[in-house]
Amino acid sequence: MKEITAIIRRDKVPETKKVLEELGYPSLTLQSVEGRGMQKGDMCVDMDDEMPESFCTAVRLKPTSSTYALEHSLPKVALFVPKRMLTMIVPDDLVTKIVKSLIKVNQTGRHGDGKIFVSPIENAIRIRTGEKNGESIA
Repeated sequence: MKEITAIIRRDKVPETKKVLEELGYPSLTLQSVEGRGMQKGDMCVDMDDEMPESFCTAVRLKPTSSTYALEHSLPKVALFVPKRMLTMIVPDDLVTKIVKSLIKVNQTGRHGDGKIFVSPIENAIRIRTGEKNGESIA
């Protein structure tokens, strides 16, 4: 078993859920998170389509095509961009298929597309029935 954790753009969640359901794997945990990448939030940040206007106004961002750049008069700020983090536990033989599908759905070619992490899971137990490992995630 493996744990797949993907940090994605908020506007990609519906399409991501749809693809996972089509693969026969609708079970996942979704969390709202904030973070920043290599740009450290102090030069420019690609925004997703659902970025609230209040966020852009709060940090005084100005649009430059699909990129929002900080005004030059601002000091460096710790800008954290809202994202969604999905987590799922899958059998080993599905990892490659699911990861490829996540990349296909979430890749826009712009900064901020996200990251995918794959980690081993030693054990899983369904609390209700006591089922273990593969049985507990089916």
